[in-house]
Amino acid sequence: MKLTESFYQQNVLDVARHLLGKKFVYGEHQGIITETEAYRASDDEASHAFRGITKRTAVMFGPPGRLYVYLIYGIHYCLNIVTEPEEQASAVLIRSIHFPGRHVQGPGNVCRYLGITMKDNGVNIIDHPSIYVMEGVPISEITATPRIGIRKAADKPWRFVATPKMSDYS
Repeated sequence: MKLTESFYQQNVLDVARHLLGKKFVYGEHQGIITETEAYRASDDEASHAFRGITKRTAVMFGPPGRLYVYLIYGIHYCLNIVTEPEEQASAVLIRSIHFPGRHVQGPGNVCRYLGITMKDNGVNIIDHPSIYVMEGVPISEITATPRIGIRKAADKPWRFVATPKMSDYS
């Protein structure tokens, strides 16, 4: 069953935790989300939207359940899912997904594996027929750690890592 808009309207920290174990579907690819990071404009200097709305961050201020895709270092795309009600500018970065027979770690690697680019920025995953998130597998343990690869607000324990049993990945 696809996740509904009410799932994404929750607090970004809750959505980041609850996305662990969910199945991400992108066309013919389906995998279990195993690592996320939360970002929100209101109190997080590491958020792209911290300083306000720009052309780049506009999708973060829009309705929840949209993809926020951006390019870093001019070479890596990163996949985020917008959360919380409109105007609150929050998103969850998808850092790793376990696909059958392959665990893809790192947000750039996830996008490369799936073929996600700027063409996917703003996609409504609630209504899209082939890009969405659905119920997945139970997660036996979640670890919260500081986010990685950032300088500002790096101390916030807003990175969530799933520790599922290997049988959960089937």
